[in-house]
Formats: sequence, C-alpha cells, structure tokens
Amino acid sequence: MTHHTTPPTADEQPVDPVDRVLSHADTGSGARVFGNAQALQDASTAYGADSDGDQWDREERAALRRVPGLSTELEDVTEVEYRQLRLENVVLVGVHPQGATEDAENSLRELAALAETAGAVVLDGVLQRRPHPDPATYVGRGKAEELRDIVAAVGADTVIADTELAPSQRRALEDVVKVKVIDRTTVILDIFSQHAKSREGKAQVELAQLEYLLPRLRGWGDSMSRQAGGQVGAGGAGMGSRGPGETKIELDRRRIRTRMAQLRRQIRDFAPARDAKRGERRRNTIPSVAIAGYTNAGKSSLLNRLTSAGVLVENALFATLDATVRRAEAEDGRVYTLTDTVGFVRNLPHQLVEAFRSTLEEVGQADVILHVVDGAHPDPAAQLATVRDVIGDVGARDLPEIVVFNKADLLDDDARLLLRGLQPDAVFASSRTGEGVAELRATIEAALPLPAVEVHALVPYDRGELVSAIHEHGMILAEEHQEQGTAVHARVGEHLAARLAPFLRD
Repeated sequence: MTHHTTPPTADEQPVDPVDRVLSHADTGSGARVFGNAQALQDASTAYGADSDGDQWDREERAALRRVPGLSTELEDVTEVEYRQLRLENVVLVGVHPQGATEDAENSLRELAALAETAGAVVLDGVLQRRPHPDPATYVGRGKAEELRDIVAAVGADTVIADTELAPSQRRALEDVVKVKVIDRTTVILDIFSQHAKSREGKAQVELAQLEYLLPRLRGWGDSMSRQAGGQVGAGGAGMGSRGPGETKIELDRRRIRTRMAQLRRQIRDFAPARDAKRGERRRNTIPSVAIAGYTNAGKSSLLNRLTSAGVLVENALFATLDATVRRAEAEDGRVYTLTDTVGFVRNLPHQLVEAFRSTLEEVGQADVILHVVDGAHPDPAAQLATVRDVIGDVGARDLPEIVVFNKADLLDDDARLLLRGLQPDAVFASSRTGEGVAELRATIEAALPLPAVEVHALVPYDRGELVSAIHEHGMILAEEHQEQGTAVHARVGEHLAARLAPFLRD
C-alpha cells in the first residue's frame, strides 16, 4: 500500500478532505489510492428548488453538529466504549482483483460519501490489488502493518473496510492497526440509525443492527467467564460455582434474540394499518406509482417537483427512510399516488433488505415503478443493475418500469447519447430546473392501468355523487347532460361499476 501526506502550510487554503484524499495518483506498486468522490451530488444542484416546499425536517436534522478540534481527550484512547462523541477521523481500505480497478475506485468513492454522511472526516484511502481478500486480516499481515503506519501518520482513530468483514477478520485487523475497525455494513447501519424518524423505521433499523451484531459479540477479560461453573481453582469461587453455568456472552445473545423477536412482532403489528390504507386505495381503484432508485439519485426532489410534497431533501445518502405517499392528478382527472421509498446502494446489507421488506412492499404492490437514476453519476449502469436486483428480490421485476435520468441539467449532449444507449426509452428530467418534468408526468399517466370496466350509464341528477366518483376514480370517455340525468360513457373499477349497475343502459 502507498501513502502520501504533506501537511498544509499556513499560506495554503484549506482543502476539502475528500478532495485531498482522492487526489492521489497511481503509484504503480499494486495499490491505488482512489480518484474524485462523486457519490454525493454537486452542492450547486443540491438545494434551492422552489418545488421542495418548506424543509422543516432539514433544519431539525442539522440542529446539532459536532465540532472537531475542541476536545481535550487523550489521543491514545481508542476503545469506542470510552470515546467521547466527536467527529471520527477515518482511513478507508479496499481490496480488488486484477482488472477491477475502476469498479473498486467507484466503490471506495461511495464509501467516502457514506462515511461523510455518517459524520466522519475521511483522511486517507488505499486500495490493494490481490486475487482474494486475506481470510485472516483482509489485506494480509504485511499490508496491515503498513496500514497501521498510515493510521498513525494521519492521526486516524477508525479504519473502514469496503466490504462486510467476518468477525475474525475484524478482530485480527484491529489487533494489528491498534484502532477501531468497522466495515461498510456498519457505516450504512449507522446512517440508517441516525435518519430513522418513525416508530416503524426505528424498529426496522434496530432489528437490522441486532441481526448484524449477534454473530459479532465480543467479550473483554472477565466478561467472557462463566456466571457459575467450572472447578474451584485458585480464584476460590467456592460452593455453588460448580456446574455448566452460562457465559456472559451467551446471556447477551439470549437477550438479543428476545429483543429481535419483540421487534419482529412490533413490525408485523404495523402491517395491518398499511394494508388497510393500501386496500382502501385499491378498492377505489387508485393506481400507485412507486419511486425507486439509488440513494441520492434525487427521488425525493422529483416527488417534490411532481407534487410539491415538501418531503425532506438533503445532499446525503439515505436521507429518506420512511415511505411517503402523495396524491397526484392526471390530465384526464384520474387520481393516482406517488410513493417515495428508501434508496438502494451497492452491497446493500442483507439485514436491511429483510428489515425494510415491509417498506419495500410499496414497490412490489405498485402498478408502475418510476426508476430514478442519477444521470451525472460516473457509473449509471451499476446504479440500474443494483436497483433492479433489489426490485427482483421483492417480486416486482414484472411490473411496468419508467426509467428517468435525473439531474439532466448537469449532462452535455455526449453524456445524453451514452445514457440513451443504456436505456433507449428513458426520460431525461431535472428536479432542480424542471426540465423534462412535463414529459415525465405524461409518460407516467400513459403507463397507468386503465379502469377495468367500460360502462354506458344514465345517472339521475339526484345521484350526483356517482358522477363525481367517476370523475375522481374513473376515466370519462364521453359525458352529456340530458333531461333525465347525466349520460356517461366511462371506464371505471369493478366496485364503482357495481354501484352504477341500476343505471346502466345498452
């Protein structure tokens, strides 16, 4: 692994940490330090759209910020249990095989953005080229010692690995580098924990964290000893200490399993209310459109642009966790719903997919999927593939899909041509400028399913609520006011067709 750091002089302007970290070049020694971070969108396009409404949630989320450099804490305190709340200084590390350098760099750029969103300062990042990660220390013993020197040189207190580490790998690497070691999954779970607001969202995140923690429990010193058991030794535990007993770590595991069972019951208890709301929409034949896509692709911004929903928009990964449903109306008067869902990311932890399955059901139960892709991202093809994998996991692969390349205001003609080759029927839109939003709205309306039953009815004037219901939930093909009532030719759902049955005519 290679490492280059030069302390800034007093005359130099402060440089953004990620820009400084990612500006290193290839040193040709089998390890590359990655290029420019692009997982977070450009700050000039992140805020300011009038359609985003009053962003009260953003003010609340930014109300408390940690300030670096004000602590008098000793530098050699590394155990997380004793560390005060502060901005963590992190070094990123990844492993990639021959020929996968570009993909590994993109993944490490994304990890840098994840670490920033979680509240860390990225000081350095290294990539090692080797066929397979070392089963003992992830990077190998020699490279782990080099990593220890890098950590000491830059003053980092955390190392983040760009994969999910086995418990033994994390412990072995921690023993070498002498600071806390975490993995990509831990960072994502931490972000989810910070951003969860609703009771259901908090329960889902806690369940995912416990599922991740269970096989990684670790004891220190006497905490691993038995409560009561073993032979009486020099310690002289005395009578009552003989027997199998139960270790402290086994007690912890049992408590975690009990808590996980409680959380699963709690999440199941939320389902009837959501099913009732979804059933009411289906009874009234209200089509639903689920907005799915990569994290920070601009899903919430697009929802705000389409409906002026005022949903939280923030230049951060996983800013939105809870599904948000908003009402929209088509040009022909039909009502449909738009649902903003949790974003996806490459290597999304399995625990989160399982814990958020109830939220992802909104995608599986939709009539149309609006797949939002960040057009300015360096690897939009990977975004498409990642999101489609998760869509397939929730059984929604066969649903109609509209692909929209967001942030079109950042794209030149060459970039549009490349994206058009990637998805020929895609719509280009910008939630910031409004470009393409009218075309997108028309595309959504054209993809909405038509009501199932075609009716010709003469509705008496004293049953005006039926005509109103046809306008709201059906599709008017022709309407004429006659002496006996309103003659209507329309397409409606089965429930409304049954109410209109007494007034049908040939």
